[in-house]
Amino acid sequence: MTWIFWAVLSAVFAAATALLAKVGVSGIDSNLATAIRTTVILIFTWAIAIAFEKHHALAQIGRRSWVFLVLSGICTGLSWLCYFRALQMGPASSVAPVDKLSVVLVILGAWLFLGEQLTPLKVGGASLITIGAVILAFA
Repeated sequence: MTWIFWAVLSAVFAAATALLAKVGVSGIDSNLATAIRTTVILIFTWAIAIAFEKHHALAQIGRRSWVFLVLSGICTGLSWLCYFRALQMGPASSVAPVDKLSVVLVILGAWLFLGEQLTPLKVGGASLITIGAVILAFA
């Protein structure tokens, strides 16, 4: 299985997340909804790590990896809090495309900070994503 398979599967689950979360946040505080979701993810992911006996590698993780993983976790949490609040306030069909502007930000960040190539096709694709997100958000 290639990275494309896993990326498509991620997109399918992300779409399901948006649809299920939109119904789930109805009538409750979005921060509480995020806390519930995060607890489920915490239990689920640790169960997988333990089931596949990957938890033994914790001691081998370097300091740099810990720092970046913790920072990534903080950003994930902030993203989810904002996403659930946006879903509570707006239509899922508008919130999700705006959220996917993260793709454009990743392309720019990967070019600026990770040294990835910024090709004309990537610029064109990122431009189309931006235009599409704006159109869908206000349609």
